[in-house]
Amino acid sequence: MTKHPPAHPDLVVATYNVQKGIGTDLRRDARRTERVISALGADIVAVQEGDRRFGNRAGVLDLAVLRASSGLVPVPVAAPLGALAHGWHGNLLLVRAAAVESVRGLHLPGAEPRGALIVDLDLAQFGPVRVIAVHLALLARARRAQARMLAEVAAEAQERDGRPTIVMGDMNEWRRWPSPALAALDHHLGAPGLAPSFPAIFPRLPLDRIYASKGFDMLSVAAHDTALARRASDHLPVVARLRPRGRD
Repeated sequence: MTKHPPAHPDLVVATYNVQKGIGTDLRRDARRTERVISALGADIVAVQEGDRRFGNRAGVLDLAVLRASSGLVPVPVAAPLGALAHGWHGNLLLVRAAAVESVRGLHLPGAEPRGALIVDLDLAQFGPVRVIAVHLALLARARRAQARMLAEVAAEAQERDGRPTIVMGDMNEWRRWPSPALAALDHHLGAPGLAPSFPAIFPRLPLDRIYASKGFDMLSVAAHDTALARRASDHLPVVARLRPRGRD
């Protein structure tokens, strides 16, 4: 496996439910969504609700504009749910300076149509990592089953080649930590990085979370709280700064 010396010691990752480009003013304006994503300065961004839910499920972002403004590119999804969709069940992963080794979509258990995007990357600065982008169910019972499945997928990467794992997305969990519904993820990956991110206009609930395996130290985590972000979606983005262990 290729080894890469880091250009700087930290990896910046973010998760953002873009609400199909519809802001708190009930207007669909993907341009401001793209501006928020560009402002994050992240190396990896997990996007939820990046596709329309019905009809042709078309993606709402202009990926070419986003690439030009931020350097972020989407990982390719072989069989998106709709010919014009960006991602998998609305999950889209944007990366910078990374070789994509594998991508697969996972249907998550539960009555609602939910999924996870599982991506193995070789990052130019940090080497191999698995990233799992998710949007979990509204019902706690379903979230519990989904968390168990995701913990198994994270363990798979660790057992196969020691690959560190990042799990991030809209977990739909209002409890801070620990959470019975997410106990499997908590057990396997430890405490998540979280910050009040919902509702964007008056953020109080930590619905959006970032887990990182023992291969990383989580140096900081915060909601990206700006006037534009409060208008662009009903969720604020959550951004974490990670430092891979043993690569100082």
